[in-house]
Amino acid sequence: MNKEIVLATSNPGKLEEYREILAPMGYIIYSPKDLGIESDPEENGTNYRENAFIKAKDLANKVSFPIIADDSGLEIEALDNDPGLRTARYAKENGGFPRVFDVVLSRLKGQSNRNARFVCCICYLDSIDAKPLYFEGICPGTILEAPRGAHGFGYDPIFHSEEADIDFGIASPEIKNSFSHRGKAIQALKVYLAIKG
Repeated sequence: MNKEIVLATSNPGKLEEYREILAPMGYIIYSPKDLGIESDPEENGTNYRENAFIKAKDLANKVSFPIIADDSGLEIEALDNDPGLRTARYAKENGGFPRVFDVVLSRLKGQSNRNARFVCCICYLDSIDAKPLYFEGICPGTILEAPRGAHGFGYDPIFHSEEADIDFGIASPEIKNSFSHRGKAIQALKVYLAIKG
């Protein structure tokens, strides 16, 4: 039997990642757009967990399905973990993708420390009154000297995954889902959903 969940995102790449991992379990993942719903609350939390909850709660007020919302960010050591919580906004403020790559790379010019990590926190709300559950994933790596490849989305073309030992811009979806911050968080969610049945 198919089980339905709404994912709080307007990002088609993110939606595809969730569908690839959860569809084999019999889940149908809708976006707000699929349901003709607007959901774009102000993300004014002080951490990823708070922002994920803000998005989940806003959507839970509008639909009767269980909700998944996540917040994620790219933290670059040499930039004091910037852009962090502002990762998506930072891209918009700097002309979107791929223009923001030039901004990041110019800020790192001359830096020997190129350590970075992607962080993801998923909030799962079974219903509007349910206790929120959180699932987190971290993907350590480094920022490349120049963009490489066109796979993935967001900042992937300038990120090298330490654990996978591959640039995310050239990684297959299967490899990325195994090692990415979101892939790890979704796997933790997947275990919970399997037990929940």
